[in-house]
Amino acid sequence: MHRLIEKGLMFGNLIRVDSSILVERYNRALKHLIGRETGLDDFHIDIAGYSPEIGDEFGDDLYLNSQGVNRQFILLTTEQANAPLLNAKFSSARGILRQFIEENRAELFALTARDAVAGELVNSVFEIDGPADLFNIRKVTIEADTTSGTVAAADDLGRLIDRFKTETDAWYDDVLIAQMIGMAKQTGDVVRNPVRLRKNEFAQDNFWTAHFGGIYVFRGVPHPAAIVSGNKGKVGKLPIPYTFDFSERSAIAKFLNLNDLVEPITSARGIDAAAILRQKMDFIVVAVAASMNEYLTGAMRRDLRVLGRKYAKLLPEAWHGLSALVRWAEDDGPWPKITSEHPAYFYTLRAKHHADAGLVNMLLAEMTPLDVRQLFLCHKEVFYKAYAKWPEEKKAYVVDFLDREYQVDKAGTRNALYGHEATMEEPDATAHPDLITRVGPWGAVGRRG
Repeated sequence: MHRLIEKGLMFGNLIRVDSSILVERYNRALKHLIGRETGLDDFHIDIAGYSPEIGDEFGDDLYLNSQGVNRQFILLTTEQANAPLLNAKFSSARGILRQFIEENRAELFALTARDAVAGELVNSVFEIDGPADLFNIRKVTIEADTTSGTVAAADDLGRLIDRFKTETDAWYDDVLIAQMIGMAKQTGDVVRNPVRLRKNEFAQDNFWTAHFGGIYVFRGVPHPAAIVSGNKGKVGKLPIPYTFDFSERSAIAKFLNLNDLVEPITSARGIDAAAILRQKMDFIVVAVAASMNEYLTGAMRRDLRVLGRKYAKLLPEAWHGLSALVRWAEDDGPWPKITSEHPAYFYTLRAKHHADAGLVNMLLAEMTPLDVRQLFLCHKEVFYKAYAKWPEEKKAYVVDFLDREYQVDKAGTRNALYGHEATMEEPDATAHPDLITRVGPWGAVGRRG
């Protein structure tokens, strides 16, 4: 993983914690949540306060996410809203945390000026024994406070103030007044500067989870279904009308179309469909050439055309289907019949403009793993696991491509690919060279499943 870290494609835009005051606050919050402290003097944290260095120190990637169900978090600064979420077990977690920070930015800014804020994404399920337990998760509520209980104390002070304003003879209640003065020393003026956090609740209807090899749950659509990355026989019967796995291509295609979730790239507005399809073809050539030990570093489209001709007999059917589609789009060739059973079919789709576009593009990315750009943009967890197994030449090419073609214009790349869509990306990556020596090639990536 060295290449990814060096180019800011992994562990990018984490928040550096290197002051003794912030380390002390982090340790107080960590002690409050899990009863442990770090011995590190500096480290990096993501949006939830998870640190890969501390995870390495503890030998536990899930030290803030026990059982992978109710994620705990530590906020030292509101700037964490712009950081990625590492070791994601649910696709919705980062969006929920970011929305919570944005909607409480003023309050959290005031609170983190003096202390760390510790909290949890709470649902009614504390342990998942089987896949069916995932369907008991209906909503997620955020609970948070400082380690000294400032928010809870402010609530108590607010109630005392209400009593003072409404009760007869409260002006003469010395005990009540003394309580208010004592609490105000801890909370400050809650009338002028309220510190009450909204207990945000978020519906959990449609989501992806890393549990049980990866499951996409679609409950909030007209025709609900679950789509399993592995063998659906291993997850058993689920409490949802239909369950599919990736081998059931026609069923998944029908599900996506019945719920109006996808559109063909060739009919999408505002994009260069032929250019997108050609790039997907290039990635397929790269996979074949890398398997033949071809040198690919810095390879351009002209080089890939040469390699494509050289290994034409080895190119999979998906490449030929996309090639026929490009001929139709560019040269008025015959319309190719690409059914849902054709290996190229899902490479020709993207999510329509709707609330779950990011989730649908995650699904499409996992079903079309040779499109490494889409896999990186839409499903980093699967990308990192796939990357670890690639030949060295493919690793080198992909990192060089993403650094050269994507890093220089992220917004432009996403607009060219998805047009209508709000960004699904983690924020701008800033490489942290010191992470390489602290974390190494990051074997922990292999443990995220």
